[in-house]
This record gives sequence, structure tokens and C-alpha cells, in this order.
Amino acid sequence: MGIDIGTSTIAVCSETKVILTELAPSVVELDPKIRRIQRSMDRSKRATNPLKYKEDGTINMSNKDRWLFSKRYMNRKAQLKELHRLNRAKRKQDHEKLSTIILSLGDVIFVETMNFKGLQRRAKETTVNEKGRFNKKKRFGRTISNRAPSMLLDMIERKLKYNGRSLNRVNTPLIKASQYNHVTNTYEKKELHERWNDFGFCKIQRDLYSAFLIMNCKENLNEIDRDLCVQKFEQFRSLHDSEIQRLKMKEKTPISMGI
Repeated sequence: MGIDIGTSTIAVCSETKVILTELAPSVVELDPKIRRIQRSMDRSKRATNPLKYKEDGTINMSNKDRWLFSKRYMNRKAQLKELHRLNRAKRKQDHEKLSTIILSLGDVIFVETMNFKGLQRRAKETTVNEKGRFNKKKRFGRTISNRAPSMLLDMIERKLKYNGRSLNRVNTPLIKASQYNHVTNTYEKKELHERWNDFGFCKIQRDLYSAFLIMNCKENLNEIDRDLCVQKFEQFRSLHDSEIQRLKMKEKTPISMGI
């Protein structure tokens, strides 16, 4: 099978089933609570330590007094610690379930080589958009921290090793699954917001199509087997349409899926 894993979603394609789903959906519920507690802690900290801050709100590094914390602050800190513990537990539970489902579809798995640590880092260069405003330097740090895509791959790798197998990590720069079109045998760079591939006779969701291409990678892990893609495309298209219908019946799906 082929896996196209992103910062918050994952697409899986096998010969019998395709899956497009969120990574660790349970952790999303805790984010608003965590943010509220962090804001409450910050207000309490500033109220009990007014001399530790400058007029512009930044920390006064010249003040060497001890930090003072109220009982409410310490209670909030304990609540925050517990929420982070719950987050870790829910994330691990979600990944364990998903990894089991994925491995039930097959044990020969192809996946792109991803540098998630690089995606977490803030952008170094300062850029300006069309409206003359500075673009945010934030990238995918919070999303990757919450969804932990590399943790899921580590779990799959660990379970594969029980049977003497491992993940087949394809050469991402050479494969270019997000750009390849097996129908025309050409590469076309797409913008991040373009979530569908239009072949004229049908439309295929971009992540699922990438997983399909990765599944049909050659053994050298450096190129896609176009003949295999042509041979298996109609079967994949049928499975793809069923999965899209299932997702459309859900009340809410991530914007990144484009559904």
C-alpha cells in the first residue's frame, strides 16, 4: 500500500481499500481549553509580578526579584499539566488504532520521506504579501506537535518489525507524487490550496492520488511505475469515490481535504 502523510491528515491506498482521515482527531477537543488556561495563567502572572514587566508588556530582564505565583496560578498550572497528559494519552490511543487498521490492509508499505522537524521551524526570511502586510513566520509547529505524524510512522515501523519488515521510504524529490500525472506522464507543480486533480473524465482528491502513486512505486524507490498505475487506476477510482462519499456524509471534515 501507499501512504501520503501530512501535518494533520493521512491518505492510505491499498488494493482493497482507501482511507482519508485526520491524524489524532481526539486531541483537537483539548486545544481551546489549553489556550484558555494559558491566557488565565498569563494574566495571573502579570498581576502578581507587575515590576517584572515593562510598559510594552515584555519581560523586564533587569528586575532580579523572585517570581511570585498565586494559588490560582498553581491550580491552573496543575490543570494544564493534566490536559497535556490527556492529550498525549488520546494521541497515542488514536495512533495505535489507526496503525492497526492500516496494517490490516497489508504489510508492504511505501511512504514518502518527510522532514517534520523542518516543517516545525519558523520561517527565517521576512516576506510581505500583496496587501503590504508582513507574512507570518509560523509554519506547522503546533499542528505537528498535536498530530504527531512521525509518531504514527514509528508505530507502524515497530509493528512491521515483528514480522521482519520495515517501511519502504521512497525518494520524495525524485518521485514528486504531488506533481505527477500518470495519464499524461507529466509533472505539474500545484499550489497548496489545490486539493483536486482534474483528469477531464474524473476528479481525484490530491492526497489519495498521491497515496495511489506511492503505492505503485518501483522497487528502486526512485520512480513511479506508470504501467502499474494505468492497470490499477479504475479499481482505485471506484474505491476513491466510495471514500469521498463517506466523507461527504460527515458533519465536518478538515479544510485541507477540500471536501
